[in-house]
Order: sequence, then C-alpha cells, then structure tokens
Amino acid sequence: MIAVTQRVSEASVTIEGKIKSQIAKGLLVLLGIEETDSLEDIEWLAGKIVNLRIFNDADGVMNVSVKDVGGDIIVVSQFTLHASTKKGNRPSYIKAAKPEIAVPLYKKFIDVISTHLGKPVQTGEFGADMKVRLLNDGPVTILMDTKNKV
Repeated sequence: MIAVTQRVSEASVTIEGKIKSQIAKGLLVLLGIEETDSLEDIEWLAGKIVNLRIFNDADGVMNVSVKDVGGDIIVVSQFTLHASTKKGNRPSYIKAAKPEIAVPLYKKFIDVISTHLGKPVQTGEFGADMKVRLLNDGPVTILMDTKNKV
C-alpha cells in the first residue's frame, strides 16, 4: 500500500462537475492498493498518517499531527501510484489491485483512518474520473509504502 500524503490549506474532489468532498486545513491522501496488501498494512498506514507530526506548533516547528490541530482528511484511491516505468514509455499497472480486492481494502482503510482520527474522513469515489484540487501547505508531501515499514 502506497500513500502520498500532502499537508493542505484546502482540498476538494469534484466528480462530473459536482464537489463530492471538500476540506480546509488537513491532509489529502492519495492511496494506491496492491493485491498483497493486508489489514496489517491498513492499520500501520492509517495510524502513521494520522499521527505524522507535520503541522506547525506555536513555535512554527513541524511538531503536531492532523489530529492535534483538529484537521480533516480526504482519501482518494489512485491505482497509478503502482505504475512501473521500467520498460518503455507506457506505464504498467500490474501491481495495482483489481477492483474486487481494492474496493474492500479502500473501504476498510477509510473506516480505520476515521477511527484513528476520531471523526469521519472525506473521500473520492473509487474508479471515478475525479478532479482533485489542493493548496499544498509548505509544501509538505510525504510518501509512505507499507512494504518499507521496517
């Protein structure tokens, strides 16, 4: 499971011209799911994201989490995070989980990260053509892969 986590001043997801999700201060998480991902990966990643100390404290030092600042989270499924570009110029997405595996894991991730955050998180729509807007604050962008958690 791969997550690109961005600290944002604002973010939104629009589908077919209608805003589905919108937040102010918080995190935009782009989530890529692999066939081999498990509940252990979900727990580790959700806990890590919610507790990342990437927001400024009173002294202007990145020392507090999204939970500490009362921020919100949008989670957007993005299979292209598993693109392999080793051969040629057309990426291969062979490592990305098929929908029958990815959708239940995506939904479980949403539930677990909401529990860790202590409130509901916003989402995109799995498989939809989404327009994602964000104002990256910092910019702060963190890449995490559950295959590299040790």
